[in-house]
Amino acid sequence: MLAALPFTRQGLFFGRLLDTLVPRLRRIGLANLSRAGFAHPHQILDGVFASIGRLLYSFAYLPSLNRDNIHHWIEYDGFEHYAAAKARGRGVLFATGHLGNWELSAIAHSLLTEPMGVVVRPLDNPLLDSLVAQRRSATGNWVIEKKDFARGILRALADNLAVGVLVDQNAATGEGVFVDFFGTPASTTTVFAKIAHRAQTTVLPGFALWHPDRQKYILKFYPPVELSGDPLTDTQRIQSAVELAIRQFPDQWLWIHRRWKTRPPGEPPLY
Repeated sequence: MLAALPFTRQGLFFGRLLDTLVPRLRRIGLANLSRAGFAHPHQILDGVFASIGRLLYSFAYLPSLNRDNIHHWIEYDGFEHYAAAKARGRGVLFATGHLGNWELSAIAHSLLTEPMGVVVRPLDNPLLDSLVAQRRSATGNWVIEKKDFARGILRALADNLAVGVLVDQNAATGEGVFVDFFGTPASTTTVFAKIAHRAQTTVLPGFALWHPDRQKYILKFYPPVELSGDPLTDTQRIQSAVELAIRQFPDQWLWIHRRWKTRPPGEPPLY
């Protein structure tokens, strides 16, 4: 039986190592946290690096997970939201992000309930991409590559299946709209919202969040996002739902990535 791993100790080691080797990441994180108005940014970033360390450490052990031992690592909170969405028969779109352990969340759901699709961007290194894809699909999940993700998502939703998408990423110039995210306009694609409306599916924010008291992750499903059918309005609602989860667990979000890289016309770069 695979017991819960010492995530806290090992996470701190790998997180501190990354922080030391790539100092620019902390500078990006400090700028982002300052812009978002958080107090004690260094303390939050210490938690961020520990969270990344837990993710990296746990990734090596993902092949050891199965239906018998997964409960040692993670348990549900808010599963009733998923059950209600499935009962509608129109599939489920998970609006997730770089919060907690996003690699574990889909694998855990496939072992605890049923396989799901995950939308990914291929990694630049083909060998690493092959390894990651293999681990992501080892428990029955299937990978939907971004180059053809709209059709792949719609097919899955039509079969009343679930698909997870990382929605907290910067959209390049001309590929998104600007919505409020922590008080700063953030370029965000509207494709996710458009697909959700077209499929008349349920959008559930969901994240694998670390709880130190329990020494395990909690796969938390938040209440569904109410959609209006307007892409801009719905994109804002989805981002606001993600922001709410991040505010509850600020030291587990990837503040060290350049979420606000693309700027509105005429605005200077932030990084």
